[in-house]
Amino acid sequence: MQQISSGEGRFYIAGDAEDLAEITYKLDNSKTMIVDHTYVSEQLRGQGAGEQLVKAVVDKARSEGLSVIPQCSYAAHQFKKHPEYGDVLKENGNGLS
Repeated sequence: MQQISSGEGRFYIAGDAEDLAEITYKLDNSKTMIVDHTYVSEQLRGQGAGEQLVKAVVDKARSEGLSVIPQCSYAAHQFKKHPEYGDVLKENGNGLS
């Protein structure tokens, strides 16, 4: 498992010179995380880095009582793949309901 760090509106996996993977989100009305972008470098592809980043978003949402709208296609796919994330999925506006 890669070391995931957090920053303003994002979680990421840092490399030596640049980030190797990241997921970004915006907070809407302070109660909803809108996930708008996921990136995984060629170096980490196929190693589960993207899934770890989505899980970090889900864990943050659970711990802070937030809901999630997965706008980016990768995050939306992960929410479909992992029904256990349904407790933080916002029902409207995400195309998954």
